[in-house]
Formats: sequence, structure tokens, C-alpha cells
Amino acid sequence: MVSYTDVFSGFSVDDIDAARSFYRDVLGLSVADNAMGFLDLSLPAGGSVLVYGKPDHVPASFTVLNLAVADIDAAVDELNARGVVTKLYPDEQLPTDEKGIMRGNGPDIAWFTDPAGNVMSVLSD
Repeated sequence: MVSYTDVFSGFSVDDIDAARSFYRDVLGLSVADNAMGFLDLSLPAGGSVLVYGKPDHVPASFTVLNLAVADIDAAVDELNARGVVTKLYPDEQLPTDEKGIMRGNGPDIAWFTDPAGNVMSVLSD
């Protein structure tokens, strides 16, 4: 069996500077530049995610990062106040309330995008 020293996920963006600002200043995550010029996002419960620049980046159409919170309404209100749009999907596609939160079908969850168009979510833990 292979013995792994670390495991991490990653996704691309089209603008590292915009991503750094978004993940650090808007989402409040710990962001570090690594030796290759990519970003390392430190996750609150441990682990990390690599965010790398890609000139021909195509946004992920699936959720690449889920942010669990104790109070989804407060989190959505704060994200909205910081300019994040959480009403991504039309009601006929996903039944969400006026804040963009889908309730009562698993954990309460709201989706949004990063500056590169990658889909993220904030959800009740």
C-alpha cells in the first residue's frame, strides 16, 4: 500500500491576485503564497487547498469548496454585505429563499462563486 505524507485538493483560477484578495479579505480564510506562486488555503479543521493560476481557466460547474458555519443566516448576511451574491440559481432549478438558501433538503446551503466563477457554498454544520 502506498504511504502518503499529505493529501490535498486544488482548483484553478484565472487571476491569482483576485483570488488571494477574495479568499483572504472576503471569506476570511488563511491564505499563503507558496514557492510556485500558487495559493495555499489553510482550512479551519486542518488540511489545505491549493489554488493555482491557469491561463485557460474554465470555472468549475460543481461545488469546489464548502464552508460549514454554525449560523447560515448570519453567514449569508455577512457575505452579502461583502458583495457576495448567494442567489445563484433560479427557484425552478433549486428551491431557495430570498437569500439564496436552500432549506430542509439536507443541510441548509447557499451557493456563490469566487472571482474566477468557481462554485462555492456556505452550509449549516
